[in-house]
Amino acid sequence: MTGNTRTDIFLRTLAMLGLVALLGGCGEVTGQYKKGSQIMEPDMTLWQTIDAVVQQIPFTKAKLKNLLMTQLVEKDTSRVAIPNTAFQLYGGGPVKLADDVVISNVDLRIRHRAGHPGFLVLQIDGDCIDLDAVRQHYSNLKVTDRPRGISPEEATSYTAVLHWGKLSFSFKERNPNCVSSVAFAPELNEAGSAER
Repeated sequence: MTGNTRTDIFLRTLAMLGLVALLGGCGEVTGQYKKGSQIMEPDMTLWQTIDAVVQQIPFTKAKLKNLLMTQLVEKDTSRVAIPNTAFQLYGGGPVKLADDVVISNVDLRIRHRAGHPGFLVLQIDGDCIDLDAVRQHYSNLKVTDRPRGISPEEATSYTAVLHWGKLSFSFKERNPNCVSSVAFAPELNEAGSAER
């Protein structure tokens, strides 16, 4: 009987260790993102993401990479006819948010000049966010861009002027009822203004 008890204890211990190892490994898979998947899943809605992004001003690659849980890769502009000397350009995504909104592309632009806060555009897909939903969060919107009838990719943009700069929501002609992008244009800080 003692042999069975020791064997039972040994087997139970092995089973518990296996369970602990299994659960420990699952944390990586079911935590903030799914291992092996390209879609990261921060536990934030679009509106929470916007608020969190604003807290990252001035923008850096590292801050936004950590917040959005996506790799930001420097874009190769060497084949462009007019070389870009003003900005470092980074792209990343997709990022699936908690409200079934997907940031399909992260477009970060950081000026080479010191003191510039950067510029960020988040391309939006997934569940439709309409203008009424935007107005529930930002009531003081002004139309800052309109389509000119050239392409269905042109957009109507609605901009809120906030204490940190401008936040714009664009609605492309091909799907005019849903937000297609959110742009963050922070104002220059005092040091940046003085360097002009």
